[in-house]
Amino acid sequence: MREYNFFEDLKESLEQAVAYKNGDKSMARSTVYRIPEYKAGDVRRVRSDLNMSQRGFAFVLGVSPRTVEAWEVGRNEPCGAARNLLYLIERDNSLINQLVTRQ
Repeated sequence: MREYNFFEDLKESLEQAVAYKNGDKSMARSTVYRIPEYKAGDVRRVRSDLNMSQRGFAFVLGVSPRTVEAWEVGRNEPCGAARNLLYLIERDNSLINQLVTRQ
């Protein structure tokens, strides 16, 4: 087992950070999260937690009110960008303020 040298490991880490900033992505790691599926009750709960109408929620997500209604009664499920946005909003409710704040 190698002896752990904090200074050398920190130095190597900083060198990798500088290389990354300069465009060398070879040492970079990323984690991809699997976004959960949203069923009717999930969509309704997220919207309700935000205290939003279907119409307002649809506006924020960039879909029609009928789409939100279809999700909430289980005719369809959100997919793609809408599902990703639902996930982000559910994890951080403050994002909704950035989407509805008037300039």
